[in-house]
This record gives sequence, C-alpha cells and structure tokens, in this order.
Amino acid sequence: MAFLEQLPIRAARAPRRIVLAEGDEERVRDAALRLAEAGGLEPVVLIADAAIDMPVDWGGEVRRPADDDQLGQFAEVYRETPQGNQLTLAAARDEVRDPLRFAGMMVRTGAADGAVAGAVHATPDVIRAALRCIGAAPGVSTVNGAFYMVVPAFRGEGGGTDGGADRAEVLTFADSGVVPDPSAAQLAEIAAQAAEMRGRIVGDEPRVAFLSYSTCGSAAGPSVEKMREALTLFRDAHPDVAADGEFQVDAALMEDVGRRKAPGSAVAGRANVLIFPDLDAGNIAYKLVERLAGATAIGPILHGLARPFNDLSRGASAADVEWVAYVTALMASDLDS
Repeated sequence: MAFLEQLPIRAARAPRRIVLAEGDEERVRDAALRLAEAGGLEPVVLIADAAIDMPVDWGGEVRRPADDDQLGQFAEVYRETPQGNQLTLAAARDEVRDPLRFAGMMVRTGAADGAVAGAVHATPDVIRAALRCIGAAPGVSTVNGAFYMVVPAFRGEGGGTDGGADRAEVLTFADSGVVPDPSAAQLAEIAAQAAEMRGRIVGDEPRVAFLSYSTCGSAAGPSVEKMREALTLFRDAHPDVAADGEFQVDAALMEDVGRRKAPGSAVAGRANVLIFPDLDAGNIAYKLVERLAGATAIGPILHGLARPFNDLSRGASAADVEWVAYVTALMASDLDS
C-alpha cells in the first residue's frame, strides 16, 4: 500500500488530538472536515472570526482563543516559559490569544497532542510560536524543517516504498525550510534528526547523502569542505547509520551514476535522506520537484521540537493540511512508545 494511503491507517491505531491553528482559512476548515470524516485523528480547529463556524455535528471540536475557558490557565503556564516569565498575567493573556500561541499552549499542556499551522502564517511566525510555547527537545540546538517528498518511483524494482506498479518513493529533504546557512555541526545535527524521523514517519532505514556540486572530491570549495566536515561529524556521532558524501544529487539517487562516481559506496544511488548545504538549495529543490515532477510535498515538518508543531507552505491545499496533520499525529504517538 502506498505511503500516503498508509498515513491515516497508521494514525488511526492510536488517534491523537491535533489542533489546526488557522481555522479562519477555508482550506484548513475543509481539511478538518475531511479529517473528522476519515476518523484517523481528532481535529481541533481554532477560529477567531465570530462570523465563521463549522457545520453542526461535524465530528471535531471548535475553540475560540479570545474567550476560551482555558485562556487564563494557558497564560499562567506561558508565564513559566523563558519567553513569558517577565510578562504580567494580562500581557500573557494577550499573547496567548494569538491562535499560534494558543495552539502551542494546547500542545504544551496536553490539551492537544500536536499542532499544525502555516497555511496563512509565514514559517518564522510558526517556529517562533512553537519555540516559545513548546521549546526544543532536550539536547537539540538546531530546530529545522524537512519535507517528505512523495515522488513517482524512479529507481526500478526495489527502489520504492510499495510493491506494485504504481509504487512511489519517499525522499527526505533537509533542511528545506528553516536554517539559512547551517554550519557543518548544524548540518550533522540536521542529518541526525532527519535520519531519526525517517524511521518514525516513513518506517524504513535511512540512507543519508550529504549533497554538493562535487562527488567524493571531484571539485573543491568552501561549501564542499563544509559538507565533508558535516559527514565526518555525523559518522563520528552515528556510526550505525548509513551515510556518505559529498555527492552530486545524481550520484546520490541514481544507481548507475552512483556506481560510476562513487564505486563501493553503500549510499550512492540509494539515498533516501538528502542533506542540502543551505536553505537556498533545499528550498529550491523541493519546489522544483513538487512543481515539475508532480511530487507531493509534506511539510515543512519541524524536527527538533519537544512536541510536534508542524508548518505548512502558504500555498498548501486542503490535502496538504491533511497529510501534515497525519504526520503530526504519528510523531505524537511515537512519544508514548
């Protein structure tokens, strides 16, 4: 069964409450209705506009942050965070009335298991709310964003995630949403988080490729050296994860090219986690693959937070909101395992 078809089935094994923070947006309300009908998770929609509502008995929950019964409680908890500890209660209430922060406080306090936003708000706004309300996971210094790119199978038999003629493949692109110019140490951490989340979300073994305009020393330059250093740092910290580079993208993805350019590599031609040298490369790559290859781009999925709060592209469709909600539910379920 295809990866996208599996998502609601896997999420339904342990249904989670996922808050959709931008219920004033029609695409988000449409997604909530479809999520409630499918039954794989429990959607909670935040709506600020008094003139907007969901249909009666639609199957989920609507909350209005400005006058919600838990606003005071959330404000008190918000004042315990590093970002809110200098605020008066009144000022904290004003901040938590913002739907992004209200969603974050729902997740922080356990009123929801995960949150999704970004159809209306820019990525920095979503990340800021997530960090202020939830914070980074222990030991994490670089929160970053990955896209899970569902693409038509292109590597022949055994290359995809399904078993039939309509197989698709899932590639992790990181970082494609957050860190503009990561250092080698940050790239190693980004790769570690991408590899870990690959196993949780996709369910296969990660094979990590550090990408460049060079393959195994074919060219030189500061960016090439950065990717080589990142690979070294990653291998030292995670010797059990298959990783190699630096690779040009064709050497990372295509087996015949990988054999010619990097003979003997266990990753060349078989990579499923692609680590980009900077945000320019990662963001451009995901949008090109999405628009020209007809890929489904799920994300940006924020790696490194203490609890899941995921982003969307502002060009997201209702279906995109659904996919991110399901991934968020899987991430939340994993916290209990």
